[in-house]
Order: sequence, then structure tokens, then C-alpha cells
Amino acid sequence: MKDAGERIDQSKKLSDAIRDVKNAFADRDDVVVDMREAHRMRLDLLAAELAPVFADVPTDMDNFDFVVSSGLQPRLWIDAVSHVAMGRDRRTYRFLKDTRIGRVVLAESTETKPVVDQVTRYVAERVVERQRMMEGGVEPAVAGMKRAGVLEAEPPLRLATRSKGWSAFLSGLGLIAAGALVGLAVSVVLFWDRIVAMALSLRP
Repeated sequence: MKDAGERIDQSKKLSDAIRDVKNAFADRDDVVVDMREAHRMRLDLLAAELAPVFADVPTDMDNFDFVVSSGLQPRLWIDAVSHVAMGRDRRTYRFLKDTRIGRVVLAESTETKPVVDQVTRYVAERVVERQRMMEGGVEPAVAGMKRAGVLEAEPPLRLATRSKGWSAFLSGLGLIAAGALVGLAVSVVLFWDRIVAMALSLRP
């Protein structure tokens, strides 16, 4: 039977293990915090470079975010579907967008300029899309191009549709008439004797 001294030694060993585990967690947390702070600092620098672009966005457009979020992986949000995050190497900027087919990379670089240019382009495209939508239609990209081209193509399309409809209708009538004639011919063949007898009986 083990004495109390041995049990005390074992408890000390457990406490040492608990202390080691706590230290390991603390070290890991420090690394995570350091990474998060490093990521956020780089994203803040990128946001500072993009500040003039963000300031030029029309004030009535509220679909942009332009904010650096906090968390395990800080992100510079452009809008609800696009953001800039840091790569695993802590140096690469990645401009990402969520689409129906999954997340796509719009720009990726260790330098800020390519990412800034791409984000600026993206914001400009969203602004132009909204302006065109507010104007109620898509304007031609080439000056002098007629928009009536699509409208001019509509009457022939309608005429072709109507012609196809009449053709289908007449074809159906033709099939019905052919079926009736075939049925009449079969009936005449089957009841020929009776028809002849009736004809003879009707003679004076």
C-alpha cells in the first residue's frame, strides 16, 4: 500500500503538468494575438491607402463597408461579398470575392499597389453598375450605336413564332383528317356487305 508521501508527490507531478499545459496555451495565445495584430496593422495601412477612394464614393451608396473587422483573422471589408485578408505568410494581401461558384481571388500580392488598384477598379465597377441601374437601362458602349437594333428584331421574331403556331395547328388538323379518312376506309371494308345489301334494298 502506498503511503501519503507518494500520493503527494504524484499530485505535485500533476500540478507541474497543468502548469506546463497552461504555459503552452499562453504561448500559443500570444502567437495568435501577435499574428492578429500584425494582420490588422497591415490591413490598416492598406485601408489608409484606399481612404481617398472610399471618400470619393457617393454618399447615397450604402452597400460598401470599408471597415477592418476584428477577430481571429482580421479582414478589410469592401462590401458584403468582397474583402481583403492576409495570407498565411502574413505578408500577402488577398482580395477575395464570394460568388455563386465559390470564393475567387481578384488580386493577390505582397505589394499594396496591385491590390489597391484592383479594389479601386472593383469599387468603380459597382458605382457604374448602380448608376446605370438608376438610369433605367444599359447604354451603348460605343457612341452613336443604336439601341433600336434589339427592338427591330422583335417583329420578325413574333412573326416567326406565329407562323410556327399556325403550322403546328394546321399539321394537327391534317393528322385528324387523315385519321378520320383511314377510319372511314376501314369501316367501309368491314361493313361492305351490309352496305351493298342496304343499297339493294333501297332500290325500287
